[in-house]
Amino acid sequence: MSVVGNNRVGIPIVLLHDAEGAVVTVETKRGELIRGLLFEAEDMMNLYIKKAVVLGPTPGAKRKVEQVYVRGTEIVFIVLPEMLRHAPMFQRIKHWRKHGGAPPEGVGMAVGQTAAILRKASERRRGGFGGRGGGGFGRGG
Repeated sequence: MSVVGNNRVGIPIVLLHDAEGAVVTVETKRGELIRGLLFEAEDMMNLYIKKAVVLGPTPGAKRKVEQVYVRGTEIVFIVLPEMLRHAPMFQRIKHWRKHGGAPPEGVGMAVGQTAAILRKASERRRGGFGGRGGGGFGRGG
């Protein structure tokens, strides 16, 4: 299990997803600065920004747009809010480094129906009571 979970995306992408709902500033390859509310971020860094102000590559070119979609390949850099410095992901990274890759207690454990199935299977292997037809008492013996 990686630091960021089983979804196989890296730390920058997880941080970008954590920034959804916050105000971000994006610089594009064309030299535009886009500042607005990050509505959605995709794993390929495509961004959907609402209530944006676009500062064009030429000085003084400024326009307000209701929404803008920025393709990930066009992004040079993204300025994220300071509050993400305390994101829960960084606590997982600290724990991961401290404990040599072991997930925090309770993470990765089976829950619900999966836990019941695994528990029953381990009881059968140990010769426990089990469920239907599992070496119980009082039947055909």
